[in-house]
Amino acid sequence: MKIFLWVALALAVTSARLAAVSEAYPRTAPGDLELKTLPAARWMRTESANDYFAADNVLFRKLFRYIDSNKIPMTAPVEAGIKPGTMVFYMDEASAKRADLAETPQVKLSSVPERRVAAIGIRGSYSRENYEEALTELRAWLAKRADVNASGEPYAVYWNSPFVPFFLKQSEVHIPVQLLSAK
Repeated sequence: MKIFLWVALALAVTSARLAAVSEAYPRTAPGDLELKTLPAARWMRTESANDYFAADNVLFRKLFRYIDSNKIPMTAPVEAGIKPGTMVFYMDEASAKRADLAETPQVKLSSVPERRVAAIGIRGSYSRENYEEALTELRAWLAKRADVNASGEPYAVYWNSPFVPFFLKQSEVHIPVQLLSAK
């Protein structure tokens, strides 16, 4: 019984902390497929020569050290390119305006314009298998649409910290799209 109470307390504390994290854009609910517009943003990016799933959290550690040393609040989501492995952290509004932030050999800073994506929401572990399964479903859904075309490489979107149990984690797969003009 004591173990159950400790686990419940840990989950409650983790959930409370995560509620305080600002989100760069709205989530796609698990199981939903949708087109959505992501807002223009300022972000921090790092990359690896390895595939994302082979990078073994090296990407996360590089970005986490950068935000920790520069006292940048953590935001959600984290976006991950698969081949090559990349990871992006969004900056909150105040950090995006800071003039004292500088790139490092490990972390690049950039601004990105508003983007349009096809998205599928996922619940479960952040695994290659879950990513590939969702990507297959998203591509099939996108292939049936006459109003958009894929216009970029797919990537993963992770909403929860590593401390959230796998069965509570939410993620997404995005494919950049271009709206087709009506004829």
